[in-house]
This record gives sequence, structure tokens and C-alpha cells, in this order.
Amino acid sequence: MSIKTKNKLNAAALVSGKGHQDENFPVASFLINPEYRPIIMAFYQFARQADDVADNVIASKKDRLAILEDMRSSLTGESQSEPNAVVLRQTLITHGLDYTIVHGLDLLEAFRRDVSVNRYENWDALMDYCRYSASPVGRFVLDVHKESRNLWPMNDALCTALQVINHLQDCGKDYRMMNRIYIPSDIMEAVGATAGDLGRFHASLPLRQAIETAALKTKSLLKRSSGFSAAIHDKRLGVEVAVIQRLAESLTECLTKHDPLSERVHHNKAETLGLAFVAAAGRLFS
Repeated sequence: MSIKTKNKLNAAALVSGKGHQDENFPVASFLINPEYRPIIMAFYQFARQADDVADNVIASKKDRLAILEDMRSSLTGESQSEPNAVVLRQTLITHGLDYTIVHGLDLLEAFRRDVSVNRYENWDALMDYCRYSASPVGRFVLDVHKESRNLWPMNDALCTALQVINHLQDCGKDYRMMNRIYIPSDIMEAVGATAGDLGRFHASLPLRQAIETAALKTKSLLKRSSGFSAAIHDKRLGVEVAVIQRLAESLTECLTKHDPLSERVHHNKAETLGLAFVAAAGRLFS
């Protein structure tokens, strides 16, 4: 079904209303140097809008792919049709960061896949998706801070872990609303879990086993990123990464013990502040 309008459909028509404060992990928090926050927020607004387009359940596949293409051409300067993409491009040029446009283009590849792909055969296929959906975010932030690209492997491990955590937290909602399953098919099949299990209000035993398997693989990613914070030169960014690492470790542990279809697998404000304080103190005084 296409949304019919007098004018061509654009990204602004598909906004979800979700903002940076609604995300599971900090986005350009007060820990980040104020000099860099506007740049990161321009990137976030671009990514948030593209995500809204990809996840819209009313617009047609054709419409959504067309809007994502408009965002791509606006980011590269071929057009001026999508304001958030134009703002990001101009922001990057102003700060001498135009070479980082590639990270936005990578994200758009992930969102195109979200429109067209709703199953992942195995863990490697999911990791390839995360290479475009998650890693570019951290890579962009590192480039903004002029950090070494030698940090990319640890960045990619952490960003991918965050993405998988989000997939597991929202596995029921993603299936019910968009018929999208990010838990790899071979993991589901190995324990006898089915797509229909995701439509229930309580996870079946096989689905719990599949979620635990994915969570344990996520723990391995977090082990690979454990030295990331300490390796970052910018202390403020290092503290933020330490906080994110600790929150991710806690959520992953939670997912091995609780059912995301029927139980809370998100931190409340008090839990987040407590974990963040301990992680930040550890990074500052290490």
C-alpha cells in the first residue's frame, strides 16, 4: 500500500517521533566535548530519520526505497531534496569531515536491507548486516574525535553487540509489527524455535534457548571490545564508551536470564545511573 499525496513522499512524512533520549544507549551525552556534540547530533538526526523510513509499516517498499535514495543523493550533494541529509553534508564540510560521509552511506545500505530483508540465515549474515547498521555509528564518532582507525575492530565489536542487544530486546515487537526476525534462522532451527514463538506474550523454551545462544555470542563480542575505552585518547569519549560497555554487559546478562517477550530487559533510570557511575569512575581513575 502506498501513501498517496499530492507531492512526492519524503522522509519527513514518515517520522516516528522517537528522539535521542529514547535510545537504549547514550547519544552525544554531556560527557562528549561540546565542540563535537552538534556534529554527532546531525549524524544522529540523519540516521534516525532513515531508520524511521525503513521501519514504516504503512508506506510501500517502493516508496521507502525511493526516499532512502533521495537521502543518499542529498548526502552526496547530487540533490537537495532531503533536509536532514543536506544539513549533515554541510556540517561535515564545514568541519573538514566530508570524508566521513561514507559512514552515512553505509548506514543507508543497512536501512535498504531493512526494507527488503526480514530474515538472516546465520550469525555471519547478521554480522554482515551489523557491519552497515551498527559499526558506522561508532566509526563516525571516532573520526569526529580524530581517533586512530586502528580502534575500528574494537569499535565494531561494541557497536555490533549493542545492535544485537536491541534486536533481542525487541524481538517480539519486530516480528509482530514488521515480520522481521534478526535472530539467525540456524540458531532458531537448532533448538526447535519457530517464527510463531515470537508472536506470543511469553517465550517458549526453544525461543528462550535461541535468545540465550545469541546473547552468549554477544558476550563474546563484548569481550573483544573490553579494552576499547582505555585505548581512546579523548578522555571524555573514553568515559562514555566505558559507560556504554558496562550497560551492554549488564543487558546481555539480563537477556540470558529473562524473557524479553514478557519481562523487562531494559534498565530503569536508577540502574542506568548506578552502572554509569561505576563505569565512569573506573575509566577516570584507571
